[in-house]
Amino acid sequence: MRIPVIAGNWKLFKTLAESVALVNELKPLVANSQGVEIVVAPVFTALSRVSDAIKGSNIRVAAQDCYWEEEGAFTGEVAPGLLKDAGCSHVIIGHSERRQYFGETDLTVNKKTRAAIAAGLNAIVCVGETLAERESEQTFSVIDSQISGSLAGLATEDFSRVVIAYEPVWAIGTGKTASDAQAQEVHVFIRQLISRQFGQSVADAVRILYGGSVKPDNVKGLMAQPDIDGALVGGASLKAESFAAIATFNA
Repeated sequence: MRIPVIAGNWKLFKTLAESVALVNELKPLVANSQGVEIVVAPVFTALSRVSDAIKGSNIRVAAQDCYWEEEGAFTGEVAPGLLKDAGCSHVIIGHSERRQYFGETDLTVNKKTRAAIAAGLNAIVCVGETLAERESEQTFSVIDSQISGSLAGLATEDFSRVVIAYEPVWAIGTGKTASDAQAQEVHVFIRQLISRQFGQSVADAVRILYGGSVKPDNVKGLMAQPDIDGALVGGASLKAESFAAIATFNA
């Protein structure tokens, strides 16, 4: 039984006060949610404050990125251990915006994933194709390459701390969403890749999220697909009411 994960990626939004206000508004709206893991990912500066604010609730906290070294002369970077110290249980790794704007590669995603797992964090590892890649029928080859590279060398037991997020780049922040069937098709393919690389038991257990303009009005159709195990939510996670409606999709 794969417990669904609904994670909200706040990206570069919300001050300290706004971040705390958002989770305080969210807490009662999701307090009775059953059978769903709820995660919010604020900016680095708000992690500790949000972690304090959600204590005693059913909400968990993720960072939006990490580095692969625990300490050293790496100006501007944040280590997995520091994230855990700030109250994080999860970290998003390899989001398409990190790949597109900040030079993230499958190799660096792999190094960050290994470091996050070693620090006791749960890694939400992102993959996804661009519009040009989909239109040129490269979706499966791109996903194959990203999965193989990003998860290379992981042990079977590491997958207890790995969540995969499929985010078609053409659907992020555009209002376009992959159809339920399109999303399911890629999720099945990812599960087959995991089975081939790490074995069927790992593939059956790993949770694969969909991300890309997920909203209250389309989440039920996506979550009805047998291989979609949750959502990585962008814009709709910035308002408590809309994120709560997504997080309580099964209510």
